[in-house]
Parts: sequence; C-alpha cells; structure tokens
Amino acid sequence: MSALSVRPAYQKYDVSVRRSRIDGFGVFAAEPIPARRKIGEIRGESITVAEARRRAAGRERIMIVEVSTRKAIDASASADPMRFTNHSCQPNARLLIRDGRIEFYALRAIPAGEEISVHYGETHHEGTLACRCGTAGCEGWL
Repeated sequence: MSALSVRPAYQKYDVSVRRSRIDGFGVFAAEPIPARRKIGEIRGESITVAEARRRAAGRERIMIVEVSTRKAIDASASADPMRFTNHSCQPNARLLIRDGRIEFYALRAIPAGEEISVHYGETHHEGTLACRCGTAGCEGWL
C-alpha cells in the first residue's frame, strides 16, 4: 500500500518548496493554478505587533505578518509551504488578510513549475533592503 499525500483543507493547490532565484527558498506551483483562485494560507504563532517588531529587529529574513494593528502571525516554525513566498515587484499572486488569516490568491494563471510571488508592500525594512526580484521595472528596495 502506498502512502497518501494529505494536504490541509486551507492549502488549495499543490506547491513545492525549493531554491529560488529571487532569494533563499521559494514556493513553486506543483500544478497549474487558475487566475483569481485561493492558493493557500499561512498559519503560525499569534503574537502582538510589539513582539513581532521586537523579533524582526535587525533580521534580514523574517516570516512574520501583521494581520491587524494589534496582532501578528509568526510563521517561522510553521510547516505551511506558503511561508516561503518571496517578494516580487511584478507578482503573480497577492497576499490578503481576512478575518486574521493570511491567504494567497493567484492574480493570473500560474503554470506548474513557476515560482509564486507577492508584492510585500510596507515592510520592517522601510526601504533599506535591496529587492532581488529581477523583474523589469523593479522598485529596487523593500
């Protein structure tokens, strides 16, 4: 009998984590993802924004998302593959905070094998970390 691959209900499409040309590890579509469909979510430790900013101070790589003015999710210890989603100035997906959940949606059809990326928007780097997305029209900084 072969082992079955079970993905959590909040992970709607199969993805894989591997080395990224953008930065470190990235998350890649393991199957075609249609436009405007939910790809998956990130879960993690619920912490205060003050604690999130303390943890992020002085670190280049973090996996923390502020979901409200008072609450953040630290996905550093999460097993969710979407936590490896890299930034791009021309992303193929978007991050949406809904009811305290961190969700990812395809902006366009994403073929199998393509890296999934989002535009991070405002970050704790405050424009001091060089962007590595390499897209035409790259903004240059995070």
